[in-house]
Amino acid sequence: MKRDGQHMTPTSGTETSGATSLKARLRADLTTAMKARDTLTTSTIRLALAAITNAEVSGAAAKELTDAEVMAVLGKEVRKRAEAAEAFAGAGRAEQAAKEEAEAAVLTAYLPVPLTDTEVSDLVAKAVADVAATTGGPVNMRQMGLVIKQVQAAAAGRVDGSRISAAAKAALA
Repeated sequence: MKRDGQHMTPTSGTETSGATSLKARLRADLTTAMKARDTLTTSTIRLALAAITNAEVSGAAAKELTDAEVMAVLGKEVRKRAEAAEAFAGAGRAEQAAKEEAEAAVLTAYLPVPLTDTEVSDLVAKAVADVAATTGGPVNMRQMGLVIKQVQAAAAGRVDGSRISAAAKAALA
């Protein structure tokens, strides 16, 4: 972790070993944040690691999560923080809303850069062309699921499903 103003920012992963997992990076950054006495980062990473552990032990058998699954858990945690911040702001609790937004910012630093609307539209256009080539005809709303599935595979968790769905609807309308 690097010191950035008042809070710690995560290391890029290349400063340690290039093959470290995201979970290992979170643990290392937790140690660094604890040593720096950064309470916000420490508590946020602890909560994220707890969510990851819960995801690992849920289901029939415990398993080690892949980096993609860890990113999905972190994405859920960021969405939770954003929703909580919105609820607190609506209830007039600006201080708590700011804390939730700061926690979301800490977790967002571990996620890949999200795709822009233009990039999503380009992926949807390519998927529509691929589905049209596969089916041998024009793509209609019935094949929207095929388009969305292809875009989600290409986006690899870098875009929210609602944005993909909206772009697919716009392209097929």
